[in-house]
Amino acid sequence: MSDDHHLQQAVLAELNWEPSVNAAHIGVAANAGVVTLSGHVESYAEKHALEVAARRVKGVKAVVMEIDVKLPMDVKRGDDEIAAAAVDRLGWDVSVPRDAVKISVDKGWVTLTGEVDWYYQKEAAEQDVRRLFGVVGVSNQVTIKPRVNTENLSDDIMHALHRSWFFDPRTINVSANGGKVRLSGTAPSLHDRQVAAATAWTAAGVTDVENDIAVV
Repeated sequence: MSDDHHLQQAVLAELNWEPSVNAAHIGVAANAGVVTLSGHVESYAEKHALEVAARRVKGVKAVVMEIDVKLPMDVKRGDDEIAAAAVDRLGWDVSVPRDAVKISVDKGWVTLTGEVDWYYQKEAAEQDVRRLFGVVGVSNQVTIKPRVNTENLSDDIMHALHRSWFFDPRTINVSANGGKVRLSGTAPSLHDRQVAAATAWTAAGVTDVENDIAVV
């Protein structure tokens, strides 16, 4: 049995194990570590959950999403209703600075713009709108405010990686130019690659992370 077939079966098993998704209408193909998911789901939140589940399977190097969001007729909402719900949800989230994130909606697709201090605030805003009824996609264009002093940024990130038990940080290289960080080297899984990027994003002063870590 080929490695691609083993990976395909492992991803299918993980999708069926994940309680927040319905894998009945999802197809899985694998080619040299690249997994393609196809089919349709009833919400954008479920589409995102599918991608997260597939990425945590050992051996997955990349995930291609060919998933359509087909909303049930009884949950379709107008753009004005989605926008109002999104504004309300952000207003209740203490992780998102008040009035920092702007919202626009076009045929169910939500675009977030604005500027925040931290990456977790940008992520929190996306998580808030991702689960709203009627949303078919999210474009998170929120930017991070640059910090004045980023002199020790690469060292700070390397120290954080050394504190992680997920993988050997000695295989990772970190370089920084202002607030822009580049990660290179190797990681044993796509999950570990994502952990390295998430660790970099938590450093004060980071405005962008270019993740060039290869999964081997």
